[in-house]
Amino acid sequence: MSVNVSFINMKGGVGKTSLAMQTAIYAAWSGKRVLAVDLDPQSNLSQALLGPERYVKVLNAGKSTVVQLLEDYQPAGIGTGGPQPVTIHDVIIKGVWASSRHLHLLPCRLELSRVLRNPAGKERKLAKALAKVASDYDLVIIDCAPTESVLTDIAYFASRWILVPVKPEFLAAIGLPLLARSLEHSTKENDDHHIEMAGIVFNHGDYQPGPEAKASVGEVRKLAKDEGWSIFEHEVPHSKAIPKSAREASAIAHTSYARSGIKNAITGFSSELFQKIGV
Repeated sequence: MSVNVSFINMKGGVGKTSLAMQTAIYAAWSGKRVLAVDLDPQSNLSQALLGPERYVKVLNAGKSTVVQLLEDYQPAGIGTGGPQPVTIHDVIIKGVWASSRHLHLLPCRLELSRVLRNPAGKERKLAKALAKVASDYDLVIIDCAPTESVLTDIAYFASRWILVPVKPEFLAAIGLPLLARSLEHSTKENDDHHIEMAGIVFNHGDYQPGPEAKASVGEVRKLAKDEGWSIFEHEVPHSKAIPKSAREASAIAHTSYARSGIKNAITGFSSELFQKIGV
C-alpha cells in the first residue's frame, strides 16, 4: 500500500515544488512506484514533470485534472453529449519521465482556484480517490499550495505524513506557527485520521551561509524544538541545476552540468525521508 506525504509550507518561495519533483524522480529511479500529485493552482509540478510544451498539449486536449476529480465530473465539450463522470484512472498521466515508467502524475491547472470559492464537501475527495489506487504505488507525493485553505484540508486527509521544506533566510519561520496551528486544529477536529510530521528540511540554502541565514536557521530550530518536530540531517543547497532540471524535465543526476554536491544532497535527503516514513 502507498505511503502518502504532503510537501507543505504556509510560506511560498521555499523550493517546495522543485524538492517534490526531485524526490519523486529519485524514488522512481530507485524502482519505487510513485504518484506525484499537484495540488497547487499554479501547477508548477505538472509543468516541471511534463515540460511546458507537453503540459500545454495536455490542457489543449481537454485532459481531466485534479480539478475535475474534485468536482466529480468532466464538463461537456465538443463531441460529447454532456458532462462525463471522472475517476482517478481518467486523470493519472503515466510515463511522465522518460527514464522510468514508475513515475505517474495527477496533474493540475489554474482552475483549481475555483475550489476555494466552492469548497463544501471536497475535503476528503482526493483521499477517497487515492485509496482506490493505493495498491498501485509505493509512494504518493503531494505538492501543496502555500496557503491555509480547503486545499490544505484536502492534503491533510490524503496524507499520512507532512514534510516541511524551509529556506534559511529572513522570515524563514513565518509560516511555521500557522502550520502548527493548522495541524493541531485538523487533528482535534478529525480524530479518525492520523497524520504525522516527518520533519523540516532546510532547502535552497547557501553552501556557505552568512549571519542572516544562520540566525534564521536558529529561529527555525527553536520553533521545531518547541513543537516537537524533527529536522532532517541532510540539507538541500541552492543550485542553478534545480531550475534547469525542471526546464529539461530531468532528474538532477541527468541535468547538464549539475555538480556532484547537489546530486548527493538530493540522494541523501530522499533516502533519509524514505527511511523515516517507511517507504
